[in-house]
Amino acid sequence: MEASKRIPNAGPAIRAKPRAARLGRKAGQVLKVAVLTALTVIFLWPMAVTLTNAFMSEAEITRNYAAISGTDATSQAEGAEEPDYVSLHWIPERATLSQLYAVLIGRPQFLFMFWNSLKMTVPIIAGQIVVASLAAYAFAHLRFRFREPLFFAYIVTMLMPFQVTLVPNFIVADKLGLLDTYGAIIFPGIFSAFGVFLLRQFMMFVPGSYIEAARVDGASHLYIFAKIIWPMSGAGIAALAILVFIDNWNMVEQPLIFLKDAVKQPLSVYLSVIGEEERGIAFAASAIYMLPLLLVALYAEKYLVEGIQLSGLKG
Repeated sequence: MEASKRIPNAGPAIRAKPRAARLGRKAGQVLKVAVLTALTVIFLWPMAVTLTNAFMSEAEITRNYAAISGTDATSQAEGAEEPDYVSLHWIPERATLSQLYAVLIGRPQFLFMFWNSLKMTVPIIAGQIVVASLAAYAFAHLRFRFREPLFFAYIVTMLMPFQVTLVPNFIVADKLGLLDTYGAIIFPGIFSAFGVFLLRQFMMFVPGSYIEAARVDGASHLYIFAKIIWPMSGAGIAALAILVFIDNWNMVEQPLIFLKDAVKQPLSVYLSVIGEEERGIAFAASAIYMLPLLLVALYAEKYLVEGIQLSGLKG
């Protein structure tokens, strides 16, 4: 009988498959860790070099980087051949605060432009949080005509680069008399499609039963937004604030185009005009410029990750 036939022992083959699968998973994890480690080193290396070079003396920096620019005695010697590689010392031989002192004390315009960056960045963050959260609530929980086409239009504008809207923004700012004022940068920065998109995705996860219960009790949309949606969207709002800060702290094109007065320029523009002969000043200024970004990355990372994950944008 067919039923009485003995099935060959397949135990070793069956046990081998899970073992091979485990080895494959471990190899994949090792490869993933290796790739992520390599990418981390690549991204962090420039920042590490900038921070360590900020504590070098001007003489050490000049001696260290003269071979790259060809200004050292060996490179300028007649008939000298270009070296195949240049060895850079990124750890100071003797740490000093002279370059940082020269930037903070010897150059008052540095602190003034640092303040200019804050005057542009903080209003954009505050305004975008208010505008984006209200618009996101409307797209997420209100029912009105053409809601989906309007949101699709937001997505389309989010895909447009800054250069596409540059000319229209310039014309509008000129007609409103905002050229050479911070308003020409702040007002366009407040109305961002990305902020609406991010918070809308986050607010979609707020249970509709909470809103329906509040509506039954006679609560208005403003009350629902202030007492229910806003407190439950704290992680998304924090993530938006962090992303807006990083984006606008590093802006260069907008100030160069909309601000004619050099006194009003932010710190990001000031860094680009430091001369090549002032390498120590450039490293020290860049290190101070990165300090707010590093603080945000260290102390607000969990809010950013939590906000992105809860909004449904994680990969």
